Order: sequence, then C-alpha cells, then structure tokens
Amino acid sequence: MSNINTISSPSTAELLKQKDTLSEKSSAGGANFADSLKSALEDVNEIQQTSEKAIADLATGQVKDLHQAALAIGKAETSMKLMLEIRNKALNAYKEIGRTQL
Repeated sequence: MSNINTISSPSTAELLKQKDTLSEKSSAGGANFADSLKSALEDVNEIQQTSEKAIADLATGQVKDLHQAALAIGKAETSMKLMLEIRNKALNAYKEIGRTQL
C-alpha cells in the first residue's frame, strides 16, 4: 500500500511540454512520410514505364535481351502489387480510425 502513495502524477506544465514536443515531432514526421510516399510512387511509376517500353519492344520485335525484358516486366508487376497492398493497408487503417469512438 505504501507504493501507491509514492506514485505522483505529472504536473499540467509537464504534460503541456510533452504535448508540444510530440506535436513538433509529428509535424516533422508527417512531412517525411509524405516525401517517402511520393518518392516510392515515383519509383513505381519509373518501373512501370520501363516495363511498358519492354512490352512495346517485345511487340515490335526490337528486343535486344529477352531475359532483361522479362525481368523488367516481373519487377513492375511486383512493385505494383506492393504499392496496392500499401494502399489497401492505409485505407483500412483510415477506416478503422474513422470507426473509433471518442
């Protein structure tokens, strides 16, 4: 029972200081997340464009290396699947937050 009495709650000033620190970190982290997401989307777009060029080369018979074309197409497919899964997880998280009752 004596341990319960020794527990002290933080003061209001300490809580406000923690809140300010957390809000500064979250605003900086939000920009980094947005930049990371934009960079990832640009990378996927470049991979898709390379794949489309490889497919066009296959269709016109201008393929220099069939193995490299197949690799480019496979890489594009995998990166698109990954991006779709990330999108689905983000949407599910957003919906779950929306269902949360305050």
